[in-house]
Amino acid sequence: MKIGFIGLGIMGKPMAKNLLKAGHEIVCFDLNKASVEEVVAAGAAAGTSAADVAAQVPLVITMLPNSPHVKTVVMGEKGVLEGAKAGLKLVDMSSIAPLASQEIEKACAEKGVKMLDAPVSGGEPKAIDGTLAIMVGGDKELFEELKDILLVMGASAVHCGPIGAGNTTKLANQIIVALNIAAVSEAFTLVKKAGVDPHLVFDAIKGGLAGSTVMNAKAPMMMDSSFKPGFKIDLHIKDLANAMDTGHGVGSPLPLTASVREMMETLHADGFGGEDHSALARYYEKVSGTKIGD
Repeated sequence: MKIGFIGLGIMGKPMAKNLLKAGHEIVCFDLNKASVEEVVAAGAAAGTSAADVAAQVPLVITMLPNSPHVKTVVMGEKGVLEGAKAGLKLVDMSSIAPLASQEIEKACAEKGVKMLDAPVSGGEPKAIDGTLAIMVGGDKELFEELKDILLVMGASAVHCGPIGAGNTTKLANQIIVALNIAAVSEAFTLVKKAGVDPHLVFDAIKGGLAGSTVMNAKAPMMMDSSFKPGFKIDLHIKDLANAMDTGHGVGSPLPLTASVREMMETLHADGFGGEDHSALARYYEKVSGTKIGD
């Protein structure tokens, strides 16, 4: 299939490459010219704008940082809707506010464009190996039509409900991940201050009830003091801000989410916003004077 792909960041670039490897024809666009050149070198064609990409393909996938970016790329000048023909399909795989997804879908419908919101979880490693978890909102028939394409990029793709449900599901995911990382940071700081080897504690508990995908991925990074971003602190702040806005809107209290967001805001202020979210360990290092890593 000929697919437009807009947004070639830390996640979008490997996702576009996986579509190319599966035999799809890709027309890509990003403001970062180096990223475009890299994907073109892998076999894609380059569009000159989001509108130009949309004019060439029956399906556009967007993978952008936050709600304002998606609104601009889809609804703004030289955006997807400017170049779209009736019948175009849009899959927004960005992690944005559910209400923003609904607003964008309404604008798409007025132009005869069908849309799904389909945010992902798994970070850069799973984007690279094509094993992302994909959470989808929108028309069920459209989901079934495009599911095989989604599964090129993910190990699972689950229809969660109407438009916006994908991003609501992603917010739940991001709350659980953030709180889990904070718990791992807190527990392993305790271990280190008590004079017990964190590596031995990790080996002892990872097979029990405390074991998790998050701990398996993030505890080794904390013990190595290696925070190369698979998912940046600043992006997680954005997700938790969207979660809190959504929670306030529906009357759902999020006290733990608020606490961890403030920890991340402290790290951002200290200049660590570009590091992996496992760098929450740095917050505990700051307040305890103890470093988990060797």
